[in-house]
Amino acid sequence: MGELSSTTAAGGRAMTVVTGSWRPAAMARSSVTWRSALYLAASLGFGLAWFIGLVVGLALSTALTIFWIGIPMLVLMMLAWRFAAAVERTMAWMAFGVRIPSPYRPLPEGRNPLVKLKAMATDPATWKDLLYLFLRFPLSVVEFALSALVWSAAATFLFLPVLATHDGGVEVNFGVVSFWAGNPVAALPGTAFGVLLAVMAMYVTRAMAMGHLLIARPLLGPSASQQENQRLRRRTAHLQASRARGVDAAEFERRRIERDLHDGAQQRLLAVAMDIGRARAKLDEDPEGARALIEQAHSGTKEAISELRDLARGIYPAILTDRGLDPALSGLAGRAPVPVEVDVDLPERPPAAVESIAYFIVAEALANIAKYARATRATVRVAREDSWVVVEVADNGVGGAVARAEGGLAGLADRAATIDGMLIVDSPPGGPTVIRADLPCTW
Repeated sequence: MGELSSTTAAGGRAMTVVTGSWRPAAMARSSVTWRSALYLAASLGFGLAWFIGLVVGLALSTALTIFWIGIPMLVLMMLAWRFAAAVERTMAWMAFGVRIPSPYRPLPEGRNPLVKLKAMATDPATWKDLLYLFLRFPLSVVEFALSALVWSAAATFLFLPVLATHDGGVEVNFGVVSFWAGNPVAALPGTAFGVLLAVMAMYVTRAMAMGHLLIARPLLGPSASQQENQRLRRRTAHLQASRARGVDAAEFERRRIERDLHDGAQQRLLAVAMDIGRARAKLDEDPEGARALIEQAHSGTKEAISELRDLARGIYPAILTDRGLDPALSGLAGRAPVPVEVDVDLPERPPAAVESIAYFIVAEALANIAKYARATRATVRVAREDSWVVVEVADNGVGGAVARAEGGLAGLADRAATIDGMLIVDSPPGGPTVIRADLPCTW
């Protein structure tokens, strides 16, 4: 499905229905054409059923309003036509490949059914559903009549040689079109005409599908303001989730830095301080022992400086600030245990936040390749695509990488989410593995 879709123009005042290719061969191969034809042929049955049910039900409910049973019947009728409208939305998706979103307002929270029924009754979408179901019957009459005419004419002429096998031949008369064939050979020109009629029938079917959607979409779907509100709600929910993931990622990074400082550099500096204190105590009585302790403290100081340098590089590498993404990634590739090909194609430097996230995505991906992938080579590609910076890291390893909760790849997804980016991991068992991050960027 998906060959037929609808989009609403600005303000909801215009609608453009886009179908697939209108070439005859493409329409004949498309399932949308045949699903639409089946739906339009059966349209009369649904239209008649909804019309009779509504007329009888509403008339009976109105007549009985003087008794207590009339109001419950009206409530049931309202629920029934909302259900029928939901069926129509589902059938439009199945026939035309178009999803018509639910237009209803959210129901109030709580368990009071009267409050929810009042919300349904005051929802404009409920009454638009009713209007559509009443219009459905005359619309279905037109759709059925046109469908029956064009497809029956096409089928009759297509199978004319079969019909002409009867004794005495066959005569076909469709208004101004009349044809007589005494035998199957003489009926072959009629078959050629039937092919043309079949093509015309496909065009008519597509046109009726468009017309049906032009009526159904504004009545069964949300209004332009509702669509904008839904879009804003989805956007808000997405940003809230991104912000929460960003906060979690920042908190995780803070704890990691704190742990590395406590377990690494802090312990080494404490050992250096103790060695210097012991050396000072021995300086007069045991100069050689003091010298050994000073050498040990010096060695510990260098190791602490190295650890602090690595920790600072993990927070934000100086080369990234000074020289940009290309040299920084080349440095990562040079330290990787497998050959890494780096291709950075950016017209200008992106913002610092984008550069930082791209750098750490590549760093984590290369670290995972070294630990788990058993790869013999890897590639890193960074390029601009419209208003996005795309980062791809690929390897020829064993695959099977999964972004598990609390894992490194999930952390990368959280980093990307802090700027409303996204991370995709494609790693089938047996490889290859491709990690792609799309990071929004204002140039």
